[in-house]
Amino acid sequence: MIYSVILPTYNERENLPIITQFLHDSFTSAELKYEIVVVDDSSPDNTLEVAQTLQKLFGKEHIQIVSRPGKLGLGSAYSVGLKASSGDRIILMDADLSHHPKFIPEMIAVMDKQKVDIVSGTRYRPGGGVAGWDTVRKLTSCGANFLASFLLSTGGASDLTGSFRLYERSAIELILPHVHSKGYAFQMEILVRAHKAKLKIGEVPITFVDRIYGESKLGANEIIMYLKGLLKLFLTT
Repeated sequence: MIYSVILPTYNERENLPIITQFLHDSFTSAELKYEIVVVDDSSPDNTLEVAQTLQKLFGKEHIQIVSRPGKLGLGSAYSVGLKASSGDRIILMDADLSHHPKFIPEMIAVMDKQKVDIVSGTRYRPGGGVAGWDTVRKLTSCGANFLASFLLSTGGASDLTGSFRLYERSAIELILPHVHSKGYAFQMEILVRAHKAKLKIGEVPITFVDRIYGESKLGANEIIMYLKGLLKLFLTT
């Protein structure tokens, strides 16, 4: 069993070495085979050069690199990362240290025990939460998640906007070609499509930690895009 971690990156030169070491430690301590697929969108901070250095340190069997000519979107980053991967199971997560790899063994255990197709890391179950956010950011996130849960049919998933998930390869290959949303709505559509395809979804409480290095991608444009995406999913799915 090989686990492929797909890491889309844009200006993550400080975070990429740390998350790589964390992933290596988590997989090796659990005696699991892994590879990391870095999909970089021509980061101006030279994230690509950092990825290449890490590839030399950890070996090509552990670090794969896909370099793209510009910011082409999260969905396409996952698609090209999936094509470049060789794993039996796929992990999608952020490269900015918001998602700690220490939760991965627990996610694997849930997938094995409950025989589910997807395991989603959730901030909104007992034991989950966030760290480093101010009150406004917490209220914005909770409100967005509540609105999505109210409007969309996802089989009771508690964290629709989270992006830390473990997939059986067959599940993500089935869903991804049909997902067309952008931004935060992308993660919601994955769960909507999964529920519609009658895939089984499990959850593991996680702690989401705000990034230490770099700048958050969340802004007014992302919020507007989220609301448009939510409305489109409500009307079309």
